[in-house]
Amino acid sequence: MAAVLLVMLGAEIAGALLDRPVDGDGFRVWGGVAETGLALLSLAALTPVVFLAARWAQRRPAGTLSSVTGRLRRRWLGRCLAMGLPLVAGSFGIMTLLPDPGGTDEVAWAGLQDFLLGLAMVCALVPFQAAAEEYAFRGWLTQAVGAWFRSPWVAIVPQALLFAAAHGWGTPWGFADLVVFGVVAGVLTVRTGGLEAAIGLHVLNNLLSMGVSAAIAGALASEETAADMPWTAVGVDIVMLCGYTVLILRVAGRRGIEAMGVGAPRTRT
Repeated sequence: MAAVLLVMLGAEIAGALLDRPVDGDGFRVWGGVAETGLALLSLAALTPVVFLAARWAQRRPAGTLSSVTGRLRRRWLGRCLAMGLPLVAGSFGIMTLLPDPGGTDEVAWAGLQDFLLGLAMVCALVPFQAAAEEYAFRGWLTQAVGAWFRSPWVAIVPQALLFAAAHGWGTPWGFADLVVFGVVAGVLTVRTGGLEAAIGLHVLNNLLSMGVSAAIAGALASEETAADMPWTAVGVDIVMLCGYTVLILRVAGRRGIEAMGVGAPRTRT
């Protein structure tokens, strides 16, 4: 919360210096892409918070949030991104072709300048935002709860429900899809001993969805989230999530990337 407040305070100070307009609640209005950028930056600020929580509150190295090796295994993260890209892109392409039951608005091109500005913002901030959510839900929260129980499901299921709730209450289908995403990310974290597979999936999902939104006039400024997903797209997304899980676990098994405790041999990356 303190990190979010610092981001908001910085935005207010910058807005005052640049003489940005004020809304009915007295806050500076940035509008469009800038508002979305501030929201992403606020979420990205969660990462140092959970690192400090692990270091100071739990008295353990902050790197243990990343993986059982005490660090983020970058080569493994890169492989997860490479394996997930065709799956996420393919499923997203199929979803864009499906009819939207509630879709009545016409889609308009945002314009080259707005598109490039929005795309640059998405590429710069989304990886940090997505990683921050993984560190908060699949890193700190899952580990904090899981440390007290033998079964990992006692930690995986609650964090998935909280993850879905954090995205707001949209459609029942959208909420269910977010729960499945949280469960998949939790299982991958436990079974691979780190956040790399979950981060890769989250980053790809958000980059593609928000990158396309940057091309549509007003889409980045929309308040809709993944919780508003229509029922027509949920089945496609769940099939992709299951496929990604199977692929990652198979490759992780072949490469010896396992969930190993302290003192076990280091995994190959």
